[in-house]
Amino acid sequence: MLRGLYTGWTGMATEQKRLDIISNNIANAATTGYKQENVTSQAFAQVLTDKIRDSSVNYRTQAIGHMSLGVKPGEVYTTYDQGSLRETGNTYDLAIQGKGFFQVNVTNKDGSVSTRYTRDGSFTITRDGFVVDADGNRLQGANGDVQVPVDAANIAIDKAGRVVADNIVVDQITLVDFADYDYLLKVGDVSYRPVDGATIIDADGQIEQGYLEMSNVQAVTEMVKLISITRAYEANQKVIQSEDAIIDKAVNSVGRI
Repeated sequence: MLRGLYTGWTGMATEQKRLDIISNNIANAATTGYKQENVTSQAFAQVLTDKIRDSSVNYRTQAIGHMSLGVKPGEVYTTYDQGSLRETGNTYDLAIQGKGFFQVNVTNKDGSVSTRYTRDGSFTITRDGFVVDADGNRLQGANGDVQVPVDAANIAIDKAGRVVADNIVVDQITLVDFADYDYLLKVGDVSYRPVDGATIIDADGQIEQGYLEMSNVQAVTEMVKLISITRAYEANQKVIQSEDAIIDKAVNSVGRI
C-alpha cells in the first residue's frame, strides 16, 4: 500500500516538471529565436519480488516477477526546428534561414570573455558603431567585433553575411553550426554554450536582413498538452487519495478486529 502512495507521488512530480517546461514554452511563444523544450519520462529501476517462506513452494524463496517503483522525469531536450520569419524592415534585424548560429561575445563580471551562440537576431548599433544584442553583447564577424561606420548612409547585409557600408565591404558576419546539438547547453532563453565534445562545423544557413526568426513554439499544441498534464496530475492525486483511504481502513478498522 505504501508503494502505491509513492507511485502516485512520483507521477505527480513528473507531471509538475512537464507543466513547468510547457509553461515556459508558452511564456516564450513570442520570444525571438526561442526554441521549444520538452521532457521525457522514465521508470525508476525495477526490483525483483520474491516469495519468502511460502508453504506453497515448500518455504523456499522464489522469484515471482518485477515490480515498478514509479516514474521520474528524464531528459529535458530542445527542438531546433526552424521558426517562421517575420519582416520588420529594420537594418540590424537579422534572421537565419537554415542551420547555423550567430556568435556573440559575453563579458562576465570578472572581465573574462566567452562566446555564446544564438538564433536571436534582434541587434542594434552602439554610438561607436558596434552591432550588439539586447544585452550589449557584440556580434562576431571575420574581423572580430562587427563594427560599421556610424556616418554611413546605407548599411546592407547580404545572405552570405557580408556587411556593406556605402558600397564598401567592412566585415562579414560569422555563422557557425554544430555537428551534434546534444553538446549545446542552454543559457537563458535564447543563447547556448558548447560543452566538452562539441564540434563546430560550417553553417549552411543564409542571413535575411530586415527579418526576425520567431519562436518555433505552437501555442495551441502546448495548450493541448497542458490539458493532458492536468488530467494526468489529477489521476495521480486520486491514486494517493484511494491509497490513503485503504490505509485508514487497515489501521482503524481491521486493526480493531
